[in-house]
Amino acid sequence: MNRLIHLLENAEDRSWQDRANCLGVDPDLFFPERGASTKEAKEVCRGCVVREDCLEYALANGEKFGIWGGMSERERRRVRRARALARRTGGASA
Repeated sequence: MNRLIHLLENAEDRSWQDRANCLGVDPDLFFPERGASTKEAKEVCRGCVVREDCLEYALANGEKFGIWGGMSERERRRVRRARALARRTGGASA
């Protein structure tokens, strides 16, 4: 959760993007047509040093499309739901 708070407080700081594996990769790869494979995009994300920053950025900004931090919108929606449930029940964030 501290990472999310840090990102929200420093919303304009996107220097992490300069270290991303996807830098210079065709953005269309990360926004596949409905039903198309996300495997290649997720492979680019695998092992990326800023994967968590990317995911938290997408979660904080409500990104509805594309692969961010190695996750699809459906996967990010699950993370948001799990975190919301954890907040309501007083548990640890997912």
